Amino acid sequence: MRTRVKICCMASPSEVRAAAIAGADAIGAVGPMPTGPGPVDDEAARAVIAATPPGVTPFLLTQEHTPEEVVRHVKATRAPVVQLVRHVDPRLHFELREALPYLKIVQVIHVEDETAIELARGYALTADALLLDSGSPQADEIGGTARAHDWRLSRQIVSLVDKPVWLAGGITEANLAEAIEVVRPFGLDLCSGVRTLGKLDLKKLESLFAALRAAERRI
Repeated sequence: MRTRVKICCMASPSEVRAAAIAGADAIGAVGPMPTGPGPVDDEAARAVIAATPPGVTPFLLTQEHTPEEVVRHVKATRAPVVQLVRHVDPRLHFELREALPYLKIVQVIHVEDETAIELARGYALTADALLLDSGSPQADEIGGTARAHDWRLSRQIVSLVDKPVWLAGGITEANLAEAIEVVRPFGLDLCSGVRTLGKLDLKKLESLFAALRAAERRI
């Protein structure tokens, strides 16, 4: 089983190139957020997405939750994939597809407790993929926490849905093998785990992919 890797919080085309060379399957450009590292404006996000090479999929992370604002954000950045970081009415997924038929939708679920399981089962009916993260939407904490959640709940979600599931939240070189073994996700999503003082750390990036290859040989 090959575990995909998304390197998030891209700040520049040079970071995108470094992530791609290291082996990333996807990258993320983070729009304005109330919390978390790495937000960029639309112009910078568009430059990051435009610099993404073939074979690597660029995601736009947006906190917008109305059809009009999500569509505006996607069009402004020319993103092929949108990652909705807030819990939304699933009808939004249908409205986005009607407006932008090419768009792939990744719905974030903040795994706070067992209510995330039913939430995930519902979203799996309408989204193209799910992303399980740590956070608390009620507290306006919607990503970039650098902490793990209860991976046992994430494992239950993976076993119950038939859509790709990405795992985020506090993943590093040190715990990725455990994350893969426990959750068996489609992919891992990292930001702070490969950064030092907010900057992409090439040594951490290289070590992460080395640890991933070693973990995949064992599992």
